[in-house]
Amino acid sequence: MSKPELSLPGDAQRLLEESLSSVREALLGLKFGNVSLTVHEGRVVQIDVTEKKRLKPS
Repeated sequence: MSKPELSLPGDAQRLLEESLSSVREALLGLKFGNVSLTVHEGRVVQIDVTEKKRLKPS
């Protein structure tokens, strides 16, 4: 199944690509945890990354 093509104006396409790149970076830098996106009026305005670290009992 192929992905549908999005037809966006130049600025909107650039912002989308920047947002996707930022989300990709957040995911690649995370081993365990959460990535949360805040979206206002259809645009990603904030990315929160919460990393979980497990401590070994002594």
